[in-house]
Amino acid sequence: MVPFGKRREQRGRAGVTRQGNFAGKNEKEQERRDADRRMNALLELFDIVDVTDRVVGRKPRSWVHRYGLRHRAVHTLVFNARGELFLQKRSLTKDLNPGLWDSSCSGHVLAGETYDQAAWRELGEELGITDPIPLRPVCKLAAKQETGNEFIWVYQAQSDGPFCLHPGEISEGRFLEIRDLDQELLVGPARFSPVFVHLWSRLRHQFLPRGMR
Repeated sequence: MVPFGKRREQRGRAGVTRQGNFAGKNEKEQERRDADRRMNALLELFDIVDVTDRVVGRKPRSWVHRYGLRHRAVHTLVFNARGELFLQKRSLTKDLNPGLWDSSCSGHVLAGETYDQAAWRELGEELGITDPIPLRPVCKLAAKQETGNEFIWVYQAQSDGPFCLHPGEISEGRFLEIRDLDQELLVGPARFSPVFVHLWSRLRHQFLPRGMR
């Protein structure tokens, strides 16, 4: 196992997971587009929901986070054929949990969007997955402090990669065996997003190989 503190290339069946050049051909163009992306993110509209996850209104992202309003999100856990889980390290430019390890793919559900639509959109935006892959809903987590006041549908997908990581969203990514992930969480939980720590503690048993159950 390579510690999270040491960077390595993660090879999938078809090649190396890499960052994509989503933002342009030069560094200044990249910076400008990243700034535009952050501004657009603040203006995104989210559905506000009640305790039963019924939509009761819409507010901009910045407003939702500022006042801790109840809203929706998706997390997708991508496993390869060997049962290893792909983890992403959030970009340092992210407004929430920058630089922390997180689910393979995650994001907010936009106003008027379904959970399924959000899950597919985030797979395309963050990992560059546009072709159909096996994707199934696993569990819905209730909105509370541990989830950032988000109702979260968790999905499971299968892909060996390679992935094209969005540089404005993800700084790096890797596949990790579950036993190694458990060890990393034991010795350094602060390196992971709080929502992922909560999610994995709740759902870990569902993804264990039979010999580890």
